[in-house]
Amino acid sequence: MIKQIPNTLTLLNLVTGFAAIICSVKGYNEYAAFCIMAGMLLDFSDGFAARLLKAYSSIGKDLDSLADVVTFGVAPGAILFSMLVTAGVATLPAFAVAALIPAASALRLAIFNNDTTQSNSFRGLATPASAFTVVSFVLSAAYSDSPIYDTVTASPWFLSILSLTLAVMMLIRTRMFSLKITGMQWKGNEERYVFAVAVILLLVLFRVDALPLIMALYIAISFITALIRRRATTPLP
Repeated sequence: MIKQIPNTLTLLNLVTGFAAIICSVKGYNEYAAFCIMAGMLLDFSDGFAARLLKAYSSIGKDLDSLADVVTFGVAPGAILFSMLVTAGVATLPAFAVAALIPAASALRLAIFNNDTTQSNSFRGLATPASAFTVVSFVLSAAYSDSPIYDTVTASPWFLSILSLTLAVMMLIRTRMFSLKITGMQWKGNEERYVFAVAVILLLVLFRVDALPLIMALYIAISFITALIRRRATTPLP
C-alpha cells in the first residue's frame, strides 16, 4: 500500500490539472493558476516519494507523463484560450493558438520518456517550466500594481507570441539545467546556486512582479551556460 503513495500523488496532480481546466472554462484564470501551482508541488512530491520509498515502476512513469500533459499542457492551454477570447480573439483562432501548448507538451514528454540524455538536465524547456511561465503572467496581472501585466495579458499579439515561443522552446534541443541539486558542493551546481540567489533577490526587490522575470532568467542562464559548454568542448582549429 505504501508503494502506491507516489502514484496517488501523481493522480492528485492530474486532478489539480483537471480543476485548473474547469476554472479556466469558467473564467477564473487566477484560480486555475493556483491549481497548476499545486500540481507542480505534487509533481515534485511524487518523484521525491518514489525515490524515498524506492517505488519505481513503468506504470508510475507513464502515469506521471499523462498527469503532466493535463496539468502542464492542457491546463495552461486552456488558460491561454480563455485570455485570448477575453482579449477579443474569435474562438477558432484562439483555439488554434492555445492548442500549440498542449500539443508541444505531449510531444516533448514523449521525447523525454525515450531520451536517456535527460537524466540530470533537460533538452528544451520542461513542461512545468512552460506552465509556470503562463501562470506567472496570470498571477502578476492579478496581484501586481504595475499596469504592464494587465496590458500584455490583454494583448492578442503578446499571447500568440507567448504560446508559439513556449511551444518552440519545449521542442528545441538546447540544454536546460534541472533544479535537482546533486550534493551541496558548488561544482556541478553552479547554475542552480546562481539561479537560486537571483530568484531570491528578484522576489525581494519586485515581489509578484518578479514571477515572469524568473522564467526569463532561467532561460537566459540555460542558454549562456550551454554556449559556454559548447565553446569549451569545441576543438581549436
